[in-house]
Amino acid sequence: MTAHRTGPPRHHLDAAAVARYASGELPEPGSWQVERHLEECGACADRVSAAARASATGPSLAAVRSALLAEVAGLAPAPETPAAPVRAPGHWRRLRWAAGPALRGSWLPAVAGVCLVALILAHGGAFPGARTALLLLAPLLPLAGVALSYGPHTDPLHELTATSPGGGLRLLLVRSAAVLAVCVPALTVAGALLPEVAGGPGPAAWLLPALALTLGALALGSYLGCRNAVAVVGGLWSLGVLAPVTVRYGALPAELLAHALTPWFSSPAAQAGWAGAAVCCAALLAVRRHSFDSFDRPEFS
Repeated sequence: MTAHRTGPPRHHLDAAAVARYASGELPEPGSWQVERHLEECGACADRVSAAARASATGPSLAAVRSALLAEVAGLAPAPETPAAPVRAPGHWRRLRWAAGPALRGSWLPAVAGVCLVALILAHGGAFPGARTALLLLAPLLPLAGVALSYGPHTDPLHELTATSPGGGLRLLLVRSAAVLAVCVPALTVAGALLPEVAGGPGPAAWLLPALALTLGALALGSYLGCRNAVAVVGGLWSLGVLAPVTVRYGALPAELLAHALTPWFSSPAAQAGWAGAAVCCAALLAVRRHSFDSFDRPEFS
């Protein structure tokens, strides 16, 4: 058993994990995690090979290996008409898979529905302050997409993808980027098409708050898990911004409601604060990036 890459890994398998894997006693999720590690660690691959040769199945494995090598050496020449090559999945197909369940489920129609309802209500005269309401909800929509894009509760192949070499934080970031790639243009265009409210935030004022909340949810997810972190961050936004503004100003004209949102969105201090929060959350996520690696569990450390 050899490694495909020679770069030193951060951890090595302990003797107990090596012995359990070689003997077949490790459960399937643990075995996938070990195999992912062996793709990067030649030293652990050599230890596992030695343990497998020294186990009770060692002679059988050696016999199978010898028979396989003998059969390969005695193979007849390939036929003149080669078989059709097996084509790897195309770039867009791989990208669609990496984008995750959120872009294939009910979240995408929900975002489109929110934008459409806001446009209809605003231009129909029933809700002239629709832009303000959309700004209150807009930072929560990317969070919902992130929660639906990663984890065993939404992805039936989560155990496979999370333990693959491209899993963990890398896959989570790809899927979060796919969520933002849908949310940012859709909500920004919808906000620009909504009637402007005097003194209210601009249509793109929600971008930095949404980015900070998304990065905060990802960083907190290294401690609590993605879905729980999204619930906490979304709850804090609802309690800190949504609830007080709607309770205090919900019955006032749209202009006053929009003015009440200015400290959260449009003021230079607010935008600088959201930018600083995004940078801090990104830094914490970088520090905590290894926590998304399943080998940080004690039995694999």
